[in-house]
Amino acid sequence: MEKIALKKLRQDTQFAQKAAKWFSEKWDIPQQEYENSIQQCICQKNTVPQWYVVVNESDEIIAGAGVIENDFHEYKHLKPNLCALFVEEQYRKKGIAKYILDIVIRDMKDMEFQKLYLVTDHTKFYEKCGWEFLCMVNDEEGIPERMYVFNIV
Repeated sequence: MEKIALKKLRQDTQFAQKAAKWFSEKWDIPQQEYENSIQQCICQKNTVPQWYVVVNESDEIIAGAGVIENDFHEYKHLKPNLCALFVEEQYRKKGIAKYILDIVIRDMKDMEFQKLYLVTDHTKFYEKCGWEFLCMVNDEEGIPERMYVFNIV
């Protein structure tokens, strides 16, 4: 199997611009939004936001995720939120998403967060990874989504 490596963008800043472009292309959110959030991550190393990418042997981004205050839902008090988890199709079903989740959770624990939330339409994957369904929430357009919580401690 090809070697991969997870990069924490607060430490591996050379991937910041490439990551902002990659996330923007995957989630159809302006690149500038990711650039701003990643820059905050780099400047405030031990709090949210945090951004992570997985690169292959050629330093191409093949997966990534972030942790932000709120992932565009109505419950602003439920924070921080895992967001933008994405694995390129040819790398799926190889444990990469779970690998990212494990690192993110460990990172959030080190930053003394007790819970991590996410909104998603995927269910079985997160449940297999230990996430618990919390409630339905509305996104900023009023569309209902499932919210999950991971109890870190």
